[in-house]
Amino acid sequence: MTTRPRFRIARLRRIGGSRWDPVGPDRREGASSDEQDFYLLQAAGQLWNGANPDEVTDYLVAVKSGQMEPGSTPDLRRRTHQVVSALADYVSELRG
Repeated sequence: MTTRPRFRIARLRRIGGSRWDPVGPDRREGASSDEQDFYLLQAAGQLWNGANPDEVTDYLVAVKSGQMEPGSTPDLRRRTHQVVSALADYVSELRG
């Protein structure tokens, strides 16, 4: 396995966008948080190290679920899976 690249935070923020945010929509539009950056970096690193995208989706859903009331977002898994798919594409690009 090759050395893990330096993931571009701006790219991770675009991927996470409004589809996945562990903090919630209470922040101003376009703002990003250190917390979101941390989790997206962790997810990208897991994918780089060979984790299954479903496992990474489970990880991010668990993070988000811990920040919300149960049942408040029925499409959370679908949106999170979209983010993980985009992260996997980004990781593939970096592998060249």
